[in-house]
This record gives sequence, structure tokens and C-alpha cells, in this order.
Amino acid sequence: MANATMEKFGFPATLVHQFEHWAVLVRPAQVTLGSLVLVATGEAVAYGDLPAEAFTEQGRAVKAIERALAEFTRYERINYLMLMMVDPHVHFHVIPRYPEPREWNGKSFADAGWPGQPALGSAVTLEPADIESLAKALKSAIAGNLD
Repeated sequence: MANATMEKFGFPATLVHQFEHWAVLVRPAQVTLGSLVLVATGEAVAYGDLPAEAFTEQGRAVKAIERALAEFTRYERINYLMLMMVDPHVHFHVIPRYPEPREWNGKSFADAGWPGQPALGSAVTLEPADIESLAKALKSAIAGNLD
């Protein structure tokens, strides 16, 4: 079952990995290559309202995400943005950061905000076929990094 925030970010087409309390989704607007959304799967709209088990599982999800993105993008830093101004359910934008552009699937992905804040307005909007390809690549990377 998906909440409205998951659907806004393209679930189920963008699904990379489903945990019990969290879903890892490809962010259709790629701020940098490998940008994801880590979304709580329940109906909580406040971080503190998540069940205790979700916090424990979040650590496992973050570890898998960071290992997978390190392999996939060779990021130098990673940012987790919890904005929740437009999309109400608990979620984090996961933005891998790097100083030099990354190439993937014939496209270049620069980090327009490096070394400052992520430049969310400079995102590359992916076509459905690219979303599918990126989700597939990242599914494999995350699957290989689960504890």
C-alpha cells in the first residue's frame, strides 16, 4: 500500500527497494545522478510519529543506500533533506554530491550546487524509460548491500 507522497514520486515505477517501514524510490527529477527519496510507507506526517521500529529500520536503509550510491556514483558527500512542505508524509530527499559531472545512459549530471547547498532547481527530469533503467540499476546495487 502506498501513501500519497510515494505516489507523487512515481511509486511503483520508481521503486528501488521496499523495506517494512520505508520505500527507496528514484527521484524522477535527478538533482545529481542517483538522487533518491526515502519515504516512510505509513501515514505519518511528523517524524516523531513514526513507530520505533521505523527508526531502527531507517539505519539499515541508510546503510544500504550509502553503500549502493558509493558504488554507483562515487559521491564525495551525501545530503539528506527532510523538507515536507509540499508532500506531507515523512520522507527524505537523498542527494549524492560530487564536484565533477557524472555520465550515465548518455546524459551528464552535474552537481550545480557543489560545494554549497544542492541546487534543486537544476535537476534533470528523467523520461519513464530512464527512470526504469535507473531503478533497475539501483535495485541491483542496493540488493548487493543489504545486511
